[in-house]
Amino acid sequence: MAVMGKTRSVLRLAGRVINEAVSFIIFSILDLLDFLLCFVYKVADFFIEAEWKPCYCSSAKEAITSSGKILVSEQGESKIVCLSSSKLQLEEISDTLYARPSLLSEVSKSTVKELKRLKMEGTMIQSCEKIKKGTVRSTFTVNSTIVEMLQGRIGGQQSHPIPRWSDCDCKSCTSWTSSCKETLFVRADGAKDKAREDVLFIHGFISSSAFWTETLFPNFSRSVKSTYRLFAVDLLGFGRSPKPTDSLYTLREHLDMIERSVLEPYKVKSFHIVAHSLGCILALALAVKHPGSVKSLTLLAPPYFPATKGEQAAQHVLRKVAPRRVWPVISFGASIACWYEHISRTVCLLICKNHRLWEFLAKLITRNRIRTFLLEGFFCHTHNAAWHTLHNIICGAAGKLDGYLDTVRDHLKCDVNVFHGRDDELIPVECSYNMQSRIPRARVKVIENKDHITIVVGRQKAFARDLEEIWRKSSE
Repeated sequence: MAVMGKTRSVLRLAGRVINEAVSFIIFSILDLLDFLLCFVYKVADFFIEAEWKPCYCSSAKEAITSSGKILVSEQGESKIVCLSSSKLQLEEISDTLYARPSLLSEVSKSTVKELKRLKMEGTMIQSCEKIKKGTVRSTFTVNSTIVEMLQGRIGGQQSHPIPRWSDCDCKSCTSWTSSCKETLFVRADGAKDKAREDVLFIHGFISSSAFWTETLFPNFSRSVKSTYRLFAVDLLGFGRSPKPTDSLYTLREHLDMIERSVLEPYKVKSFHIVAHSLGCILALALAVKHPGSVKSLTLLAPPYFPATKGEQAAQHVLRKVAPRRVWPVISFGASIACWYEHISRTVCLLICKNHRLWEFLAKLITRNRIRTFLLEGFFCHTHNAAWHTLHNIICGAAGKLDGYLDTVRDHLKCDVNVFHGRDDELIPVECSYNMQSRIPRARVKVIENKDHITIVVGRQKAFARDLEEIWRKSSE
């Protein structure tokens, strides 16, 4: 037994070393490939759209301000100023959008660092002299283009073409452009009149409302459907919801759209929330914003990675979710999506733009034996939506989660239930236990032999019964 134990340890260590060595080689090649694709897309965008959209490889300010937003800095944090109607709004963006150190970028930075050192020393001396003469205050630092950009926004500056050449232009993906209402696609089910309670379902990353409507909705009991209104949304940028090319898909934008599409038009006063993966972050933010309205929180595989003191939360989550490893496969896919702006755009170009072909092939190969709602949810998004939502919500909101959880613990009386698949390789089970340590009253249920998707898909009947029991207890 001792020999077998040592053998396993040696094999495990050897596997880890091989994985890290292969990962280093593969991701070094991908760093170079993404760098080259940056120029390819600039040329393609210029010839097809007569302009190129700046990317985060060159300048964060250029990439953000090109969409009509104004990049400012406050106490070292990156934020943007948006003009909505006649009101200025300040909201945060994730620094992981433009600060993702790669081998190539690190070499480039080290090369020019010494050249800039003398100039920086001179600048610092001048800055110190200015500080000595005045007082230090918390201010916004902006450049002289602010006035011109504001004038452009007020004057109705046109955004990039909808859709862009690399996005799908099929009827399903662009149906929102023919509507005069800029609201999310909402699938409503359940009681039509005299509903006693409401439930809001929020899907995860690269998914859609079909994750709920094709699994749970058909399995709720008649009593639930006669007393509850069930609302499942396609988040901004996904499914059949709007996919604006000039949006940065920030936390505020996602929350505003949910409120404008569900809470306000349906006059929802109090409600239960069921959320999966990325949707858990939006659910917590919504609960904190409407503390007296939420009756229960049910979170599935919440991506909660608490950072240690002094560690930058967004960068910590980036490395946890996307560790730049080729194994397991789901980590490799997450690393591609998180670290490589242009490679991930290529993936969207090949898969999302041609999703009708892939859906046909899937049905042909399986002889139409499987339902393709998961594929449809995976395909129906734009790169701009996926890229910014991933960074601004999963990574960018990481620094807010501790505060959200503390507010839920101290100021909300709603029940909190957390479900997690034991075999989830994308979001580890520890995330749910971390959440429970922050909210002691939260009940964590780990489902054996289930992963990030099969925690619902394949056990929808059992989960529907779980939800009905949670809602019943919350009502009592």
